[in-house]
Amino acid sequence: MQWSKAAAVAAGVAQGWTREGGPGGAILIFDRDDLRAEACGGFASLELRLPFGADSAVRYASISKHFLCSLLLGGGPIGLEDTLGQHLALQPALASVPVGRALDMTAGLPDTMEALWQLGVSPTTSLGREALLGFACSLEGLNFVPGSEISYSNTGYRLVQAALEAKGIDYRAALHERFFRPLGVGITLPEDETDPVPNLAGGYWKSPRGWLRGRYGLHISASGGLAGSAKDLMAWCQALLAGSGAAEGLLARLGAARALNDGTVTGYGLGLARSPVPGVIAVGHGGSLPGFKNHFLLAPASRAGVVVVTNREDSDAHGIAMRVMAALAGATLPEPAVGVLPAGRFVAEEGPFWMEHAAGQVTYLGATETIYAHGDGVIGHSVHQPVALQAVPGGIAGKIGHAARRFRPVAPDLVAPADWAGEYVLGRHDARFGIAAEGGVARMTTGVGPMRTTVPLEPLSPTLALAERGDGGPWKQRLCLEFGAGTVRLVTNRARVMAFERA
Repeated sequence: MQWSKAAAVAAGVAQGWTREGGPGGAILIFDRDDLRAEACGGFASLELRLPFGADSAVRYASISKHFLCSLLLGGGPIGLEDTLGQHLALQPALASVPVGRALDMTAGLPDTMEALWQLGVSPTTSLGREALLGFACSLEGLNFVPGSEISYSNTGYRLVQAALEAKGIDYRAALHERFFRPLGVGITLPEDETDPVPNLAGGYWKSPRGWLRGRYGLHISASGGLAGSAKDLMAWCQALLAGSGAAEGLLARLGAARALNDGTVTGYGLGLARSPVPGVIAVGHGGSLPGFKNHFLLAPASRAGVVVVTNREDSDAHGIAMRVMAALAGATLPEPAVGVLPAGRFVAEEGPFWMEHAAGQVTYLGATETIYAHGDGVIGHSVHQPVALQAVPGGIAGKIGHAARRFRPVAPDLVAPADWAGEYVLGRHDARFGIAAEGGVARMTTGVGPMRTTVPLEPLSPTLALAERGDGGPWKQRLCLEFGAGTVRLVTNRARVMAFERA
């Protein structure tokens, strides 16, 4: 392992953060026994001008997921082959989902945050545990047949945590007793962004006015709630690599390959995902909350790893971790594939699916992945949104999320049909929006009072339209509207079940 080369890559990133004078992060390179290199830069607090260090705490976000899976693998009242309905009162479609599929991203569970945003409730809205759990339990449909494809969703983790707690298990205390206390780490589980976290760095995003604090109002669950420092996360990763103590035997089980119904191996395990570093089997996970971007990668065969934690929204933590791991292994990462696929916006020949390709990046239902040349086409390196596409006569074809899709270019000079206009309601959730269409131009209005907003609709076809909205923070939602006979279904990558009816 080329420790000095990897350390130089990490140092270059951290020095860039420091030179900029904004927020920053920490990069730790380690084996199972020792810290081999440390690079820190930028500020943990722009207000107090506190430098970012390896002991600065961040919100781990979705890195938290494999801790829930670790707890389940240790034995207890919930098994991976159980259905969610054996442990929670859910609508029939969700009740039938196996726990294992709820955790390996193949269940088709609508993501709670995305579904709420479709109803007009943004991620900055303050919502507690019971309100969010009640909403998740009320969801009536799935994005797809369980085991037929893969698409990222946080909902399964929220539901499984709730199932454990319904059986009298204090999830926070169980993590502390099983994992954190034996390792002597300071990882905590705050439930809300207002809960105090010792030494927590501020999370920032760069707005047109400069750096601002990120906000996230929803109750934080097992899907992304843990907080701690780079050193805390490294200590846990070293335990996983060593396979000792509280982490005995966990790494192989968490990262074990899982498959779809047809036998297709997905690359996403139980809260851990494979990352394709040339010549290295690397497993890890990333996490993102407004103002925080983190990732860790482990190379089990070499018993080496890298942790990247940052308090800046513009950080490509996964890319940094990949570059450091590649340097450690003496490997060269491929360049993005530019010019292999035709550029532009495309719609699927069937269903409410759209994609966009520009400069080596594919955006599918609003989620963007970098693509790389592979044979006659391209592939992506994300395992929770795998991409394998090629140019074909009349468009682009292949698989996204392991589901076969064929796309044709969006026709030029489309206009919005007048019959899109109307008021649409979803009675079960007391939600509504209006569409005005005149002269081939359509606009969608949502919200009430000062929260009322209007956004333009871009036609993708006579029955599909695209809208983009935000809430004043760094996150945007690119929303597809599918028009039917008196209905409009709202579709994003992680939530595809909200169907409104014409009032």
